Amino acid sequence: MRLSELSARGGVSVATIKFYLREGLLPPGRRISSTQAEYDDEHLRRLALVRALIQVGRMSVAGAREVLSALNDPDLDEVSQMGKAVAGLPQPLPPAGDDGAARTAEESAREVQRRVGWRVVPENPAHRTLVSALSALERLGFPCDDATLLPYAELAERLAEHEVALIDTFHEPTTRLEAVVALTVLYEPVLLSLRRLAQAEQATRRFAGGPPSAAPDD
Repeated sequence: MRLSELSARGGVSVATIKFYLREGLLPPGRRISSTQAEYDDEHLRRLALVRALIQVGRMSVAGAREVLSALNDPDLDEVSQMGKAVAGLPQPLPPAGDDGAARTAEESAREVQRRVGWRVVPENPAHRTLVSALSALERLGFPCDDATLLPYAELAERLAEHEVALIDTFHEPTTRLEAVVALTVLYEPVLLSLRRLAQAEQATRRFAGGPPSAAPDD
């Protein structure tokens, strides 16, 4: 397809696509003349991923470029590419600091991962974010001991198993890598929304004496 068709099918202006091409967010098209190039369904899929990263994931162009670079890194195996891509996604919290709360949080983070059989990788950005969150809870006096954290980790294990099985349904390595990035970015707001809806329902039942919501008839 020509650039104009890519724009129409992707719902992105020609000027924006040209910007993405200049910034390395989209691979160049196949040259058919000195002034024209052709694009294919891979460009259309990558364009949708770029939009998701920038518009939904609120990533900067530089951040999106870093994540997408992992998808084309020939020096990494597929699992390493997945790890590099996810590690490049925005982390929501600042460093934990270096006080008693941070040290307690570090040990709690390590222990809960050991309890569910995960490898502890301190340099993983997700590990550092976990420690930051637990540090804040510790400083505020809210519970973040193993017994409190374990149900969260067990739920995360089940979710991860479901998601990785879903990613495995994509047969090509490139589309699997794109799925890792897209599902991480797009399902995080889904999970947050479902959690808050569930909290509202549970709070109503427990504190306001509301009855359980009736399931709709089939």
